[in-house]
Amino acid sequence: MTNWAPLDVLLWCILAHLVTSGVAIPIGRVSWARWPVYGASLLISGVACAYGLMHLIAQSSVAWETVLPLGLPWIGAHFRLDALSAFFLVVINLGGVAASLYGLGYGRHESAPERVLPFFPMFLAGMNLVLLAADAFTFLLSWESMSLASWALVMTHHQEEGNRKAGYVYIAMASFGTLALLLAFGLMAGPDGGYAFATMRADGAPSGLAGLVLGLALLGTGSKAGLVPLHVWLPLAHPAAPSHVSALMSGVMTKVAIYGFIRLAFDLLGPISWWWAVPVLIVGAVTAVLGVLSALMQNDIKRVLAYSTIENIGLIFVALGLALAFQGNGMTAAAAVAVTAALFHVLNHSLFKSLLFFGAGAVLTATGERAMENLGGLLNRMPTTGLLFLVGSVAISALPPLNGFASEWLMLQAILLSPELPQWALKLLIPAVGAMLALAAALAAACFVRAFGISFLGRPRSAAASNAHEVDRISIAAMSILAVLCLLAGIFPAIIIDAVAPAVQTIIGTRMPVQTDIAWLSIVPIAESRSSYNGLLVFIFIAASASLAVFAIHWLASAKLRRAPAWDCGFPDGSPATQYTADSFAQPLRRVLGGFAFRVHEEIHVPLPGNGSPARLIVTVHDLIWEWLYEPLIRLVNVLAERLNHLQFLTIRRYLSLVFGELIILLLILASWT
Repeated sequence: MTNWAPLDVLLWCILAHLVTSGVAIPIGRVSWARWPVYGASLLISGVACAYGLMHLIAQSSVAWETVLPLGLPWIGAHFRLDALSAFFLVVINLGGVAASLYGLGYGRHESAPERVLPFFPMFLAGMNLVLLAADAFTFLLSWESMSLASWALVMTHHQEEGNRKAGYVYIAMASFGTLALLLAFGLMAGPDGGYAFATMRADGAPSGLAGLVLGLALLGTGSKAGLVPLHVWLPLAHPAAPSHVSALMSGVMTKVAIYGFIRLAFDLLGPISWWWAVPVLIVGAVTAVLGVLSALMQNDIKRVLAYSTIENIGLIFVALGLALAFQGNGMTAAAAVAVTAALFHVLNHSLFKSLLFFGAGAVLTATGERAMENLGGLLNRMPTTGLLFLVGSVAISALPPLNGFASEWLMLQAILLSPELPQWALKLLIPAVGAMLALAAALAAACFVRAFGISFLGRPRSAAASNAHEVDRISIAAMSILAVLCLLAGIFPAIIIDAVAPAVQTIIGTRMPVQTDIAWLSIVPIAESRSSYNGLLVFIFIAASASLAVFAIHWLASAKLRRAPAWDCGFPDGSPATQYTADSFAQPLRRVLGGFAFRVHEEIHVPLPGNGSPARLIVTVHDLIWEWLYEPLIRLVNVLAERLNHLQFLTIRRYLSLVFGELIILLLILASWT
């Protein structure tokens, strides 16, 4: 279409973010600078979110397109707004609104605001631009802008121990991902240089190269999303970045990577083959289980949240793998269920993970501590933050009636359709994947019982926890909004499913039946005879049961009330050291599952009789992927760098000979390709 007013507004929003970034450079050191920068980011993100939501709710099949005289000279810069990009615009900009609002309060505690404020709106601009890009050059340029802005934010506190390594690993993995995507787009564009997505969509992948392009797409987007074994940057970068940036990176930026995979695999690559699902399902399931197991091994609360992001990304890719399997077999209705579950969980994860990172930021602001062993007793000192963190913990644990349960339940409904698939490879693989998802869900619940219980319950384990106080009202407001959205999305999943339907229709060609027409706002993904769920009734039942229990305890029980210290097994020692710790909570799971996954080694040092020194337990947890994959790769790169170092000392004649030889090789490759 020639009329592209909604797209025009969104592009102006991106330009406004960039202008805000430029304005933040000279005023970054001023104490009041956060108000105009975060305020403008909040307003711009709100406008972009509203336009994305309006396009999505309109349920129109119309895609708005435009071409600007930028980018590659012969094709320009293509931009496109369809239902899929509109859905992700809502997710990204809703996260941007929440992070900007949180930054207004959290930002006053930032020690280096001049390193955060210029790159925050630039980061938002890059993510939005990726979603609107409709040619390979614009997509990759936007992708790199997003990566570089987020890298600068990760390096905010570069002087702190470990942060430089986090930034180095992050930029290396981001560069690897961009290289993989560059190769994928190059193969799809072919020798004719059809870099516009419309051309790729019409032609599909070259014959015999679809599998290679899919693998490159999985590597390129998986490195940004955090798929195993490409996840190593994520638990390093999230603790290094400021908390509201961590929320954006974990809850929002990883969704841009998921968008990139969906755009390539379901839209541009051409007709889907069933076997594409196999690597996606395997990688997604392994990512989910290893992610949550790794989270259980951590003591740093932000690293716990980072690893749990890996788990949820694995869940989303499992749902996308199911959709590929169903779509490859012409089972479009089942594919619609799987894609709806994936997109629903994309939204849900952005909500509860942002809420949890905001809660971790509030704890860090109040105590200066990230180690759970140094927290405890915070619920008495930070009751509002504790309650909101509990909401996020329940949501991410997939417990009803919150939103995490609704989307994971929908994934299980898609898994239950797998016996109808004709291929025995899928018939055997998908039940195993379903069992791994069930294990991941159970471990996630244990992980966040541990995270909330150790951090907020019990007695303070340090002076910092004893002196903690509630954070500012703006930060509380940002967390409260997300908590309410988690509850509403869990109580009324039918509304979300119907809102997501246009995006599903865009990539699958069909959608789930209209859910809001079903009585009592139940959701029936397939048929009433198979399964249904009603979040509203579950919420009413839980609220009524809890109210009845409170009434019985406070009004029907004995009127005599006696307050006394908590029973401590008959020992009067009130030391916080007698409490359960994060390590002791995870010990049973560490011993059962950590041996093969992390090669956990426990060493006990017991003093000799008569020696009054304490016994010590030393636990060593190995990151096998880092030790077996990345460390040998780093050594290989160092060896090659030393061997090739002499190339910088060649004569001009030898340099020209090398260039001539490379030119001949490239011409031969091009000739064989054509």
